[in-house]
Amino acid sequence: MVVLNDEEQYSIWPADRDLPLGWRGDGVSGSKAECLAHIGEVWTDMRPLSLRRAAAQTGPATHSHSEG
Repeated sequence: MVVLNDEEQYSIWPADRDLPLGWRGDGVSGSKAECLAHIGEVWTDMRPLSLRRAAAQTGPATHSHSEG
């Protein structure tokens, strides 16, 4: 089954085992290949949730290059 933690980082976990602390199911289960395919579709931003939230508050980073 597909699981995710509080930082919205995804993994797969055997459906017949208790989930580790801090992880929850996302409602998708199936073969390992099906679960990994689902993760590939939904986990498009690999940054932890806390980092995405911080980036959203500060806005996009800008880089300036000066030529001398």
